Amino acid sequence: MPRPKRKAVPPITSSDVDSSVRKEPKRTTTKQFERIDNLFGSYTNKSLGMIDPDGIEALCKDVNVDHTDIRMLILAWKMKAEKQGYFTKDEWRRGLKCLGADTLPKLRKAVNGLKKEVTVPESFEDFYSYAFQYCLTEDMQRSVDIETICELLTVVLGSEFPSQVNLLIDYLKSQTDYRALNVDHWRNFYRFFKEVNFTDLERYDSSQAWPVILDSFVDWLKEKEKTI
Repeated sequence: MPRPKRKAVPPITSSDVDSSVRKEPKRTTTKQFERIDNLFGSYTNKSLGMIDPDGIEALCKDVNVDHTDIRMLILAWKMKAEKQGYFTKDEWRRGLKCLGADTLPKLRKAVNGLKKEVTVPESFEDFYSYAFQYCLTEDMQRSVDIETICELLTVVLGSEFPSQVNLLIDYLKSQTDYRALNVDHWRNFYRFFKEVNFTDLERYDSSQAWPVILDSFVDWLKEKEKTI
């Protein structure tokens, strides 16, 4: 996932867990959360009371995954992490409890298999929307800059639509009409890749409520074909 910017965060003062979690048998829950909390403590910034970008970098080394790997973004999604580059204790507990990972070897194995968590279309669509929201790092922010969008496209869709993603990134970096994109643009990129055949762009119907940026992208592709 895109490298998060460091920003001071107020310390967490509560470690309560979801009411749904409290319904677990007390003995099992207590022991499991003790191990999960111990693991949390090994990556925590003690002054903040949470895992910060340095802690996430250390975690990536321990689970043998690069911070740009999609699996780290899926892990944040499983935790329902709200702030990019930071995991609170509640978020950590939620994610690791869901994955059944209360030790480092178990977490390493769970992270290695995280791509399976988004193989169901409904799960992927929820994850895909989350990926955009996770990049909104400021209060009241509604759009994400082009550079970050390009990084995110590579991470989230690059393996499934490699040539299409590369072309869209080329266009986004060359166009001058947009400096940032909103969630509607982001959602329609995925829909566009699924529905539009890049080898027969003449069948693209601009009347189907596509964002203007995709109309422009198709025009750019057609012009590009003429020069080949």
